[in-house]
Amino acid sequence: MKLKLNWESALLALLIVEILLFGALNPRMLDLNMLLFSTSDFICIGIVALPLTLVIISGGIDISLGSTIGLCAIALGVMTQAGWPLWLAVSLTLLLGLLCGLFNAALIHYTGISPLVITLGTLYLYGGGALLLSGMAGATGYEGIGGFPDSFTAFANLTLAGLPLPLPLVLFAIITFFFWLLTHRGRFGRHLFLLGQNPRAARYAALSVNGIPYVLYGLVGVASAVAALVMVSYFGSARSDLGRDLLMPALTAAVLGGANIYGGSGSILGTALAALLVGYLQQGLQMVGIPNQVSSALSGALLVVVVMGRSLSLHREWVRATWRRLFSHKTIGA
Repeated sequence: MKLKLNWESALLALLIVEILLFGALNPRMLDLNMLLFSTSDFICIGIVALPLTLVIISGGIDISLGSTIGLCAIALGVMTQAGWPLWLAVSLTLLLGLLCGLFNAALIHYTGISPLVITLGTLYLYGGGALLLSGMAGATGYEGIGGFPDSFTAFANLTLAGLPLPLPLVLFAIITFFFWLLTHRGRFGRHLFLLGQNPRAARYAALSVNGIPYVLYGLVGVASAVAALVMVSYFGSARSDLGRDLLMPALTAAVLGGANIYGGSGSILGTALAALLVGYLQQGLQMVGIPNQVSSALSGALLVVVVMGRSLSLHREWVRATWRRLFSHKTIGA
């Protein structure tokens, strides 16, 4: 717990330093209202990174979430375009996200194939389904499906009770608290960490080794649907490519936040802070005139560095032994 606290404190310090550095380059970055309301540009990274952290803790992975977001978004647009009540369209969108997640879990359970391979397949399956729906609705291109009620599109710009807190940021805080309770303050979390650390021991302890993944992947699916709703509200249109660029930042946030890619450890608070760190990195680079392509490259590089650092920390004894062996050979040769 001490290590987690230290790492989370380090992430918070990095976040503050990042904002101050970008603020020195562009003073608008230090404006409180700008800082709060700009989170609507990237808060969906955190929304999907939180349940993804749970999946990684369990020893799994889900790379289909971007396509799930696109499928849910275009499905919402099609239902709204057909004149369905908004409450029904939103409910069915959440249900669709849940079904996508449960389908991933079922395929992993019954085939025994690696989650990476399964979710790679459903990445293309859900993406293809989104494109098919988009074509049937005549929503090809960047326009997408519009015409949503003002009450829905205003959500991304509303504040909480007159306070300078945008509702998407408040929603993210609520979701973070929910996952923190689930992961770090309950029996389910203890079972989750045991499953990631030692699946055989979890099975011997009579845990629902086959049932827990349904919960985890289902949560990723629902979170993807929530992200789709927020993004459609923010952009005012539903497109099949809305979640295309979220996978890499979400993975980076989960791993940077402390999730072990081999399973068994992770931190919800760390992921939440890392999501803000990655989001403000993208935001700051844009504000100083750096292209989006460079921002994506930096996110990818950050993920590689974190994964390498995690791998070295897990094999530090081997690294130390190798270093001593090389050093001793140089000494003998001298």
